[in-house]
Amino acid sequence: MVVPQLTGKEREDAVSAFVKLGVCQQLAEAAATLGWKAPTSIQEQAIPQLLDGKDVIGLAQTGSGKTGAFSLPILQALMDKPQELFALVLSPTRELAIQIAEQVEALGSGIGVRCAVLVGGIDMMAQAISLAKRPHVIVGTPGRVVDHLSNTKGFNLKALKHLVLDEADKLLDMDFEAEIDQILK
Repeated sequence: MVVPQLTGKEREDAVSAFVKLGVCQQLAEAAATLGWKAPTSIQEQAIPQLLDGKDVIGLAQTGSGKTGAFSLPILQALMDKPQELFALVLSPTRELAIQIAEQVEALGSGIGVRCAVLVGGIDMMAQAISLAKRPHVIVGTPGRVVDHLSNTKGFNLKALKHLVLDEADKLLDMDFEAEIDQILK
């Protein structure tokens, strides 16, 4: 992935725009480092609500910045109260889960965020080792998250503070309801 480099003025404007939404300076700078020139519409609408602790249902097209809209508030809350197993992001596909994790890690690189990806097609033991390192954010597909809840000793979501259903319509259309119910319990 090629990250566009912002000019000094573009960077300054980008950081200022994210700070105006309530994003802290450090995370606003991380967004600018990723080449984000300004918050997208979904980010402008969702970030202030999420920073206020409200539940949000967002609808926006692919590539519209949804991942940033939920990731920045989660990372900011994590900075305020650092905790392992802080957030879980569920995705309908492994490819999307991997993309989300990469963006969360890029945005949170300056704060040392640890992320684990739980998806099929990757060795369960390697993922269990990743969970043993007590990540802050878990990104995964519902079936694999349930597999780990059932089979990985010491792994549970009791202390979880944030849950994101990315592409919730697809998660529910793809018959993940039973797994999501199990995760919620």
